[in-house]
Amino acid sequence: MFKLNSTKWIISLVVIALIIAVGVTINTDNPTFTPQTAIGQTSENFNQDFEYLERANRAFIEVVNRAKPAVVQVTTTRSVPTRQGSSDFFSDDLFDFWFGPRERRDQRDSDEREEEKREVPGGLGSGVIVSKDGYILTNNHVIEGAEEIAVVLSNGREYKAKVVGTDAGRQGTDLAVLKIDGKNLPVLPIGNSEKLQIGEWVIAIGSPFKLAQTVTRGMVSAKGRSIDDIPIVRYADFIQTDAAINRGNSGGALINIRGELIGINTAIATGGGFSQGNAGVGFAIPSNLAKQIMTQLIEKGEVERGWLGVSLQPINYDLAEKLKLGEPRGALIAEAIDGTPAEKAGIRHGDVIVEFDKIPIRDTYHLMHVVAAAGVGKTVEVKVIRDGKEKVLRVKLGKRTQEVAERSGRRLIPGEDDAEAFTGIRVEGLTDELAARYGYEGENGVIVAAVEPRSTAAGAGITVGTLIQEIEGVEISNLKEYREQIEAVKDQSKILLYVRRPDGNPAYITLENPSN
Repeated sequence: MFKLNSTKWIISLVVIALIIAVGVTINTDNPTFTPQTAIGQTSENFNQDFEYLERANRAFIEVVNRAKPAVVQVTTTRSVPTRQGSSDFFSDDLFDFWFGPRERRDQRDSDEREEEKREVPGGLGSGVIVSKDGYILTNNHVIEGAEEIAVVLSNGREYKAKVVGTDAGRQGTDLAVLKIDGKNLPVLPIGNSEKLQIGEWVIAIGSPFKLAQTVTRGMVSAKGRSIDDIPIVRYADFIQTDAAINRGNSGGALINIRGELIGINTAIATGGGFSQGNAGVGFAIPSNLAKQIMTQLIEKGEVERGWLGVSLQPINYDLAEKLKLGEPRGALIAEAIDGTPAEKAGIRHGDVIVEFDKIPIRDTYHLMHVVAAAGVGKTVEVKVIRDGKEKVLRVKLGKRTQEVAERSGRRLIPGEDDAEAFTGIRVEGLTDELAARYGYEGENGVIVAAVEPRSTAAGAGITVGTLIQEIEGVEISNLKEYREQIEAVKDQSKILLYVRRPDGNPAYITLENPSN
């Protein structure tokens, strides 16, 4: 009896020991054994995670080592007067701050006596080798005004560079192509920036503060940043990144985790004040756009851009509702200039372009970008929404020049023959169609057809579709009365308008007179 009990007791102790060692619990409701996580298992998971991190770390190192040799330092030399005026460094506008140190380039009065000049180091920036025989992409502002340009490779070798072509920022993309005499140079492959995703890892390589071959890492913060966001270039469609970018990074590379060039670092937001360094908001020109501009500069020495011949108006939620769009999208045509490709194709004011050459249009600046990139002489399909219905038109694009740009109606400034453009707005007579569209049946006045961005009228809240009914207490019923009253008040510094907005609400608005 004792032996039997002893045997049972020993067996029980063994079972308990096994349970403790293996880590098993017994569910009293359902008599099954459930294994518990052991310390050894936790260590194994940790080791696996660490291996993943180590592999990712090695991958980043490999990508950087492959890309760095193709990123160069660009330095320039300029001749400047021996006697220089004081620097006004901190008065730059928020986005008028470029990466490379730059001199003030204000032109002295032509009658000022000739001064002795001396050569001094000028801009400092970065560049990217894109061909084995020495073509280099950089920013125009890095080399603008330079008399000599030097390129220093990652191995310290220095070359003299010549300018192949430039696309100035205020009217272009702020890109430039340089050429050095080299063979079998390291090259960065150009990736497809259209496939870039917000949140994707990216790496910036450049020469901030003369520190060549500096590498920083971040992610894509946003895509499609345009003129209103960054008022330094006309055609950009910027990639925004939080990869640390500082002075000297201009013209450098933004690459993806595959080591492909997906952007040319161009600008930063500094936060203003005395902070001129990285704030985690940098902007790069997309590689697809850079490649297109580079090809034209190499082959033609200039950039040719497509041209529609329209004045464009951004669409807010109120206009989207009135135009039966559902949500703000596309570009509203404020005017199709007579004799232009748009007018010949049947595009008219009030149309909303929602698709251009099979590309869905986000907004006015996106349309400007895709039209410019489409090419001169190309015939494309343009889908518009007119009176709530879709319509497809075929347009043969013209060539954008300074002359035709001035005809496009974007410069709505007062002139002797253009009273309708007073204070930055263009107006037209109130037709039955417009009255029905904006809900002005039975009203009198002239309707705003276009508003110049950043004008006094835009700042006061006047939008396309606003009905002007009085100027300084005088009723306005048609364009003739509008012109006469504008002439009557042209010497006043402030002008009082009584308007009716597209939402139906009346309001008094005071406008600053830009001519006074």
